[in-house]
Amino acid sequence: MNVQAGPPLFTRRGPDVAAGALALVVHGVFFLLLVFGVSWQTQQPAPVMVDLWDALPEPLPTAPPVEPLPVTEPAPLPAPVVKEVPPPKAPDIALEKKKAEAEQKKKFKQALEAEQKALAEAARLETEQIGKARDQQIAVQKKREALKRMEEEDLQQNMMNEELASESRQIKQLQSRVAASKRAVEVARSVGLYKDMIGAKVRGNTRLPDNLKGNPQVKCLVKLLPTGEVLDVRVIQGSGNTAYDDAVERAIRKSSPLPLPEDRDARAAFVPEVTLVHRPRE
Repeated sequence: MNVQAGPPLFTRRGPDVAAGALALVVHGVFFLLLVFGVSWQTQQPAPVMVDLWDALPEPLPTAPPVEPLPVTEPAPLPAPVVKEVPPPKAPDIALEKKKAEAEQKKKFKQALEAEQKALAEAARLETEQIGKARDQQIAVQKKREALKRMEEEDLQQNMMNEELASESRQIKQLQSRVAASKRAVEVARSVGLYKDMIGAKVRGNTRLPDNLKGNPQVKCLVKLLPTGEVLDVRVIQGSGNTAYDDAVERAIRKSSPLPLPEDRDARAAFVPEVTLVHRPRE
């Protein structure tokens, strides 16, 4: 441990100047006392008066002798007390060192206490931060778990919705197929019905040749207007009897307009053209 000694209590120049000044003052006071004592003991002699007589005066009665007054000498002045200024003591290095060590220990103790307080405060703050971080982590974990549950529930709900939607689509497709099948059956029935009606009308207008034998079949392609009027007739498959084929063609033209169904899908089987298979006897 490094100990820094403080400044010395006394300097060499300060005590010398003070001692010299004090000695000068003491000598001055002593000089003044000496002068005052000498002047106080010295007295000026009284003046002497002399009378001159022509004759001697009668002698006066003799007075009793006067005893001379005792002369008291002044008490000697006390000698001035000169206080000797003790020489400045040299600083006690050991004492100064102890004081410096004590001061250093005090500062070190204060610094150590301050550091301990700072560490305790830092530990407290760190503990609070750790607690807050842990609480935040727990809250985040709870939110994640809740979100996960919600996502799982949403996923299950979506899966159920998709299954229901798929089933609904399948049901709709089945219903559509059933409806289409039903519609196709209805259209086919309507088409067959009107083909029978057209065949009956054409058969009523057919002039069969005399040499016709059996029940020959002729197939014709007939072009129609939406009103049923015949635009053109063409034999696409003959019966082998030209007279019969021509008779059927003339009968189709004569039967114009042909009866057509009101249903749009059934009418589409006749317009703009339809293939008619005709036999003289059904």
